[in-house]
Amino acid sequence: MSLKAYQTTQKSNETTSQTEYRLFADVTRSLMSVKGLSKLDVKLHDALHWNRQLWSTLATDCAVEGNMLPKQLRASIISISIWVGRYSSQVAKGEEDIQALIDINKNIMEGLSAQARNNVAEAKDSNASTGNNYSV
Repeated sequence: MSLKAYQTTQKSNETTSQTEYRLFADVTRSLMSVKGLSKLDVKLHDALHWNRQLWSTLATDCAVEGNMLPKQLRASIISISIWVGRYSSQVAKGEEDIQALIDINKNIMEGLSAQARNNVAEAKDSNASTGNNYSV
């Protein structure tokens, strides 16, 4: 099996939390790779733009009617998205350091990782209580 086929299979078997975690990891690595670059460097602006797109997409999803996340969590994500947009502009101008954006993303990744662990534990408990012996 080729690497590309393996990666396609892996992605199709991911939970939403795992996909979100992977995306945050990719974006955060991009931010980390441009830390310390000149405010004129295109790579810095590309990484900031990708991070803004991620947060804008999350905020848009949270604003959609029928989103199943708790209202307070949705409001928090929208607020963070607004902050990320403003702060990214300051980083792009050389007025602020990129580390705060990296830290925010890492905090989100920790939460997604904890959620994934809880989901696995709940699935195992559910399988055990129903007599289902499938492994997760």
